[in-house]
Amino acid sequence: MHKVIFDTDPGVDDAMALLFLHHHAEIDLLGITTVFGNATIETTTRNALFLKREWKIDAPVAQGAGETFIPHRITHEPPKFIHGDDGLGNIGVPDVIDLPVDPRPAHHFIVETVRANPGEVTLVAVGRMTNLANALKEDPEIVSLVRQVVIMGGAFDVNGNVTPAAEANIHGDPEAADVVFTASWPVVVVGLDVTTKTVMTRSQLAEIRDAGGKRAELLFDLSQFYIKFYETRVPDGMVVHDSCACAYVVRPDLFRTRTGSMRVVCGGLADGQTIQKPDDMGFGPSDWDNLPSQRACVDIDAEGVLKLIHDTITSVRAE
Repeated sequence: MHKVIFDTDPGVDDAMALLFLHHHAEIDLLGITTVFGNATIETTTRNALFLKREWKIDAPVAQGAGETFIPHRITHEPPKFIHGDDGLGNIGVPDVIDLPVDPRPAHHFIVETVRANPGEVTLVAVGRMTNLANALKEDPEIVSLVRQVVIMGGAFDVNGNVTPAAEANIHGDPEAADVVFTASWPVVVVGLDVTTKTVMTRSQLAEIRDAGGKRAELLFDLSQFYIKFYETRVPDGMVVHDSCACAYVVRPDLFRTRTGSMRVVCGGLADGQTIQKPDDMGFGPSDWDNLPSQRACVDIDAEGVLKLIHDTITSVRAE
């Protein structure tokens, strides 16, 4: 079993990833921590509670950061043109969800849960890295207690998606990402190098809806706005960024990785760019020296990942 804390900013592709984690037989979902990004922190937390209620998820929801690791850093506005005004494809999520939020802020929840399960917790972070950086600041010793950190973010050998240099999750809080990448815990980055190869077609999503019951019907409905955004970018479907990171947790064999130290550009023209110094390449002295070697995903069995998502979400038919 993989004990997982899901750090997320729901978000349409976040919703699919959450349902994947909820349904997969090898995942023990310990908690959902929210962060600002695809929407404000109030909206992403509301959305997490909504999905928890609709999909009957037992895991607690802890509200996290509503601003960057370095306070008041200028960052881009929530991408309503991708995820809708409500963050979930404009499906009409109620303004208030009558469920409690965990009393602990997300970074405290992460620290306490990791300490209660030493060596067992995988952090799956599919939004900005702010909560993880805050947890490290609060308790640096957790680096030796976390099983692994799997991140959806970054772009190493391809262009970004918010600037030519930067991917959205990293660009949204570069300093936080640099703290996370350079900490001495095992990090795997599942970035645009592989997620952009993983396109779920309309018909594949419809197959999940038809085979997966009420939960899958909701997933189908909230994904329609997202698919429309992708109409001019991919043929007949949507990129399932966040689910790729979840797939890595249970099926790392579907990915090819490269090891090496990683840094994030913080400021300037390439703000948010992710750069890896591969272990098998030599350079002169640089800011990548004497840092932990982390894994970047550089290739993916996209068909295998899409089949895994289909089989997992349809494995529990919820009426």
